[in-house]
Amino acid sequence: MMKVSKFSLVAAALAIAIALCVPWLIPRGAHRAAGDPPPSRQAAVLDVPVTAVVARTVPVFLEYVGTTDAIRTVTLQAQVTGYLQKQAVSDGADVTASELLYQIDPRTYQATLDQAKAQAEKDAAALEYASASHRRNAVLSETGDVSTDTLQQSASTERQDKAALAADRALIETAQLSLLFTTIRAPFAGRLGLSLVHEGALISNAGTQLNTLVQLDPIYATFNPPDTDLPEIQARQSKGAIPVDVIVGQARTPQYRGKLALLDNSIVRGTGTITARATIENPNHTLLPGQFIRVRLHVADQLDTLLVPQVAIGSNQLGQYVYIVGPGNRLEQRYVTLGADYAPFVEVRKGVVKGESVVVGNLLKLSPGAAVRPTPAEMSKAAAPTRSGNR
Repeated sequence: MMKVSKFSLVAAALAIAIALCVPWLIPRGAHRAAGDPPPSRQAAVLDVPVTAVVARTVPVFLEYVGTTDAIRTVTLQAQVTGYLQKQAVSDGADVTASELLYQIDPRTYQATLDQAKAQAEKDAAALEYASASHRRNAVLSETGDVSTDTLQQSASTERQDKAALAADRALIETAQLSLLFTTIRAPFAGRLGLSLVHEGALISNAGTQLNTLVQLDPIYATFNPPDTDLPEIQARQSKGAIPVDVIVGQARTPQYRGKLALLDNSIVRGTGTITARATIENPNHTLLPGQFIRVRLHVADQLDTLLVPQVAIGSNQLGQYVYIVGPGNRLEQRYVTLGADYAPFVEVRKGVVKGESVVVGNLLKLSPGAAVRPTPAEMSKAAAPTRSGNR
């Protein structure tokens, strides 16, 4: 009986120890009934700036790559010989029409002019005497005091002196022109290039090149639309001159404007394009001949175009998307099809509806289905889109 009693005591002690340890071995929450909901953790609600999808009338553009060309380019040449006395303006200077550019030593030509004038005065005096002598002989011939031969000789002398005086006047005009040609002036307003001669140089041949002058304002923009665009261009041209925008480099907005001036009269067979040319205003002379540019023709206006701010567009491997604030202020990720840029907006051809709220900030912190607190963005106060997009 004693053995049984000891065994009972040991068993009781083990039972008590197990009872004390079991609560520590059971995982937290195991005591919760299977149907009880887990404890909820409140997700953070992000403040996001939003603006509405708008529908506006926007311009439709046809865009091409082109180059600039000077309307007028001339090579300045000397028409007379002599030492270059002065270069009146520096290389690369902007000059006005008729402004003095070069001066060749005029002294030789001035002396030639003076000599021609002196000869003309001498021949004028001779003509005056010959005319008087002929009139006198004509009177005397009537009384027989002068022979017919003498009368004819005096008449011939008068005509010769008249011809000599006419030749003198031509020589004077030639000398005046030669003297005038010692000054080289700008035939039109433009910009000079690098001078090919310098002060003190002897210009030994007429036709020596001195410099080049190009007209910069206005300037041509030359480009080559494909023949498939020709009907649309011609249809717009029938309503009046087509406005043209010119963009240089990576700029998003046009820096220069003008009008379409020329569509060539034939298609280039090898390329299927036509040569077109626009006249562009360039008052600051910042466009130079030979620059590559982008040319945009404003051919139409498109009504009810859906626009969202460019900053609302995100992208991933699947494409471009926007975040829309849906019911319950939950985010929806919409993949969109974009059209032309109209800074600071972009056209959305598919994926959104007018009036929907798109998120325009904190895109990297967002995910579909997230709860947000929308706040109006400054973009919603932006003005109408500028004409900076392509078709």
